[in-house]
Amino acid sequence: MQKTPLQFLSDHAGQLDDSGLWPTAQLAVIQKSGHLRRGIPESFGGLPVSSRELLEEYEQLAAACLVTTFILTQRMAACQRLIASDNEPLKQRLLPGIARGDLFTTVGISHLTTSRQHLQTPSVQAELIGDQVHLNGSIPWVTGAAEADVIVTGGTCDDGRQILVALRTDLEGVIVGPAARLLALTASQTATVQLTNVVLPISALLAGPMNNVIAQLSSGGTGSLTTSALALGVSQRVSRLIRDQAGHRPDLVDVSRRFDAELISLHHDLYHAAELRESVPERLTATAIRQRANSLALRISQAALGISKGAGYVCGHPAERAVREALFFLVWSCPQPVVQGVLDELACRGGLGD
Repeated sequence: MQKTPLQFLSDHAGQLDDSGLWPTAQLAVIQKSGHLRRGIPESFGGLPVSSRELLEEYEQLAAACLVTTFILTQRMAACQRLIASDNEPLKQRLLPGIARGDLFTTVGISHLTTSRQHLQTPSVQAELIGDQVHLNGSIPWVTGAAEADVIVTGGTCDDGRQILVALRTDLEGVIVGPAARLLALTASQTATVQLTNVVLPISALLAGPMNNVIAQLSSGGTGSLTTSALALGVSQRVSRLIRDQAGHRPDLVDVSRRFDAELISLHHDLYHAAELRESVPERLTATAIRQRANSLALRISQAALGISKGAGYVCGHPAERAVREALFFLVWSCPQPVVQGVLDELACRGGLGD
């Protein structure tokens, strides 16, 4: 019997984690399933889906293979910025090939939002000269950089305004560094991209110059709820591991039920939040959902490790991999309010030390 895409991803997730190699086979399965078309307008060869449908797919995919799903989110983040741009000729050139899977795109924008904002000199300096865009600096945290045909990225002008561009990786002066060896998700082949006197035509400009270009170029997508959906997917996978153990260990039944109840509550609130457009209550804000998703992923994965005992401490065990994957959510697109919430919980605010 032929495996479903989710089964294929799940069956090979451990091997992918061990190898750290780019998930060529996994992405081929995803392409064959038609997923790459989803979220791209029909006029560009895509298949429109609702925010909720996309979140549900990400949750299911993350439960099967987090690293492949992470790569897909970075691709979609690039697509959403392209779609939101007013540069119609550029969209016509790129989006059909991206929807077919002929072109791979990714995003490198953390330096414009959360990463390296403490530095006095912008990570990427941009200058518009006539009908050209000049870029110098380095783009940190580019997932699949060596595999990408186009990187949606940006830079900061002398006056503090920012631009967003579609950067072809074959341009002179674009140098992809070695992929980082990460605690988890090494197979995402995330690297730094150096830019030395890179010159783009003005036709590659997606937006800007403007202040806070990422916020201004609204993607209309699911925003930071996507990250929470992936954390929920990892937690769902770990919950099944605990549930299986509880099937023949009565002492774990109550623990399993409590985690399942928390999962159900978070699942309900996440998808409710995705449908709200205004008057969002505090508990359903993206920040509140993210704090809960982070906390659950961390706690449930460590619970699985404790339940698995010594076997779970061996590299390659599902609990061991889940613990490392859960830590990823502490650093991926984690704004300061979410970081503070994690610190408060880890410092046991309100606990025995108070």
